[in-house]
Amino acid sequence: MSIHINNTIVTLKKGEGRSLKEGGAWIYDNEIESIVGTFKNGDIVRVNDFDGFVLGAGFINQNSKIRVRMLTRSRDPEIDEDFLKKRVDNAWDYRKTVLKPEDLNCCRLIFGEADWLPGLVIDKYSDVLVVESLSLGMDRVKDVIIDHLSELLEKDGFHIKGVYERSDAPVRKKEGMEPYKGFIGEEFDTDVEITENGVKYTVDVKNGQKTGFFLDQKYNRLAMQGIVKGLKSVTDHLRVLDCFTHMGTFALNCGLAGADEVTGLDISEYAVSQATANAKANGLSDRVKFRAANVLDELPILYEAGEKYDVVILDPPAFTKSREATKNAIKGYREINMKGLKLVRDGGYLATCSCSHFMTQDLFTEVIGQAARSVHKRLTQVEFKTQAPDHPILWAADESYYLKFYIFRVCEEK
Repeated sequence: MSIHINNTIVTLKKGEGRSLKEGGAWIYDNEIESIVGTFKNGDIVRVNDFDGFVLGAGFINQNSKIRVRMLTRSRDPEIDEDFLKKRVDNAWDYRKTVLKPEDLNCCRLIFGEADWLPGLVIDKYSDVLVVESLSLGMDRVKDVIIDHLSELLEKDGFHIKGVYERSDAPVRKKEGMEPYKGFIGEEFDTDVEITENGVKYTVDVKNGQKTGFFLDQKYNRLAMQGIVKGLKSVTDHLRVLDCFTHMGTFALNCGLAGADEVTGLDISEYAVSQATANAKANGLSDRVKFRAANVLDELPILYEAGEKYDVVILDPPAFTKSREATKNAIKGYREINMKGLKLVRDGGYLATCSCSHFMTQDLFTEVIGQAARSVHKRLTQVEFKTQAPDHPILWAADESYYLKFYIFRVCEEK
């Protein structure tokens, strides 16, 4: 398709567009005073402030409350195929700068608004790319981006054998698109072998959650290897409990680091079967075990049975995906942290996280403190981390800052 800026001009209301002017990338429907011109949803339009000051250009879509997704803040925007390719160049150069060379084998290459390619995610799993397209405008130009990105990777010695699309999130309907998944180009085996932090996994890019694997916790998993290695030198029989284990990622990192006994819990039988297979592939089946269980129900049972662990890891799914549900999410995070803290032996460690951008760092910190006080535990903060840098955080774009990860040493109140 031809890529160009439509002559349509979107003008904001006086006093609106504050997040955009602070560095964000979205314009909501209620911020717009007028739209002058003829366009189709998904076209690229110019955006002006109320006084005619040029704010840039972006994709328009009247199906969505996010009416315009910005591509550039340039006052003299020129958007064509070369413009998009330059965005891809910048994204790849950034990953080569901030990631260890060995981590380029599996990483997020494009992270939507944070790379100024709104609504598009592309992950690399070894020699496979997985694409998630969630905005109408980007959906129309994604082939240009995928082709150019594949060429860049090949030039740097990363052969790409295939591309799979996982645009099956329900949020696509808000853009006037139907969820979709399938091959882009030739078909291939969708069970992909990867290695991260020395741990081997089989990633099911066709049926796994989101694009198949949670790359954002890469360095947080590595941090837990460090904790376990340190504990191993002072603990006779090191026990780890990994809650909401999914593919067994934290559990396997702890097992690789020398934990004597690791238990991973997940409500999904499919996830448990994947995690069990991953343990076998890493030669850890004797020390790392998984079983299906509802974590919220299982933790009190373990507590009543007198179980204690040197390390407890809490990596739940997002308890809220809307601002309106945050109040209930607070209760959920408080409850899971109270139950988890009860199972940490005196002097042991708790790793706890939230992957909801509505659960801000301040709010999450407050909730953990409330949980600790409720069960009479003292917390010493060891580390605070966010998502890996291949998931960059664009300031003023709150949705790009979602992962909060704490490690605490836990002691009884005495």
